[in-house]
Formats: sequence, structure tokens, C-alpha cells
Amino acid sequence: MAGEPQADCLFCKIVSGEVPATVVRATDTTVAFRDINPQAPTHVLVIPKAHYPDAASLAAAEPRITADVLREAGAVAADEKIDETGYRVVFNTGSGAGQTVFHAHAHVLGGRGLNWPPG
Repeated sequence: MAGEPQADCLFCKIVSGEVPATVVRATDTTVAFRDINPQAPTHVLVIPKAHYPDAASLAAAEPRITADVLREAGAVAADEKIDETGYRVVFNTGSGAGQTVFHAHAHVLGGRGLNWPPG
């Protein structure tokens, strides 16, 4: 069922504490942790604790939690001191866009120049 933890989901296992992660922030609805394969000096993932396969399904079902994810992305940027130099928030949706874990998540990237388009 949407929103419920999935036994085979890596990010659900991070939320439950079953899989370790370097958590930098946590709220009642979100967890933010460092990406294990960083693509920039700052690369933090912000995820909802509830399981939804992608950003669109999260937004349709839980607009408040979607806003929480985006608010936390901004808080991560401030904590990491990239809020004034610039940062990117990316939601990959589908394997063709590079999504490898099918639990909605935002990438917060910064700490270096981020050219556009990204690729």
C-alpha cells in the first residue's frame, strides 16, 4: 500500500534503522543523509519517511510531506553553507532519468559550479 514501508526498499530500511546512513537531519516526516556516491562536494538525499515510488506519486498523495521534503532541502543547504553560493535540488523520476531507488527522494547538490543543462 502507498505510504507503507516496503521490505525490499533500501530507503525504507534506512528510515527504520535497519541499514546505516550518515544522517544529517531528521524530522517527523523526513530523513536527510549523505549520498554514498556523491556527485558534488555536498550531496545529501532528503527522503520522506513514508514510501512513495517517486516525487509525482508523493506530491499527489501527500502534498504536505512533499513540502516538508523541499523545506528540509533548504535547511540542508543552509546547514551545509551552500545556500548563499547556490545549490540544486533534483528529483529523478524513472530509470531513464537515473532513478535507482524507487522511494521518492530529493538530491541536494552544491559546493561546486553546477553547469546547466546537467546532462
